[in-house]
Amino acid sequence: MSRQRIVKLTLDERTVVRRNADIEHERKVAIFDLLEENTFTLIGHEGGPYAIQLGIEDNRLSLAIAAEDETPIERILLPLSPFRGIVRDYFLICESYFDAIKRLSPMQIEAIDMGRRGLHNEGSTLLQDRLAERITLDFSTARRLFTLLCVLHIRG
Repeated sequence: MSRQRIVKLTLDERTVVRRNADIEHERKVAIFDLLEENTFTLIGHEGGPYAIQLGIEDNRLSLAIAAEDETPIERILLPLSPFRGIVRDYFLICESYFDAIKRLSPMQIEAIDMGRRGLHNEGSTLLQDRLAERITLDFSTARRLFTLLCVLHIRG
């Protein structure tokens, strides 16, 4: 198994007020799937595997990167302003999607879901691009991290 991966991921719960059951489920699935399969390389560091704490601090995404034994390695702060529009639109389309499940046809639901996935992919690509100078990660890892970034944005 590659050493260039995340083996532990936590969210800084200080930045989250509360979440409903659906959001909590999404958080658990994203973390589980990410830990099962991911590619994460801290550029210029020969270590790994990594333990990551993800949080929001002063309108920036914070990635506290540590060794598997939790010895700190580096902390990366990433401005959130480039993500605001995508996250806002993603939340709106997710609301539409969950509402559609209750009352629309499967074809209409699928159309909304395609839009939802498209925005999620856009946010994932942006995250990958923004981290590219410091971290190399595969698209699946970026998707799961974007899901968690969205979870951190929920204010209750």
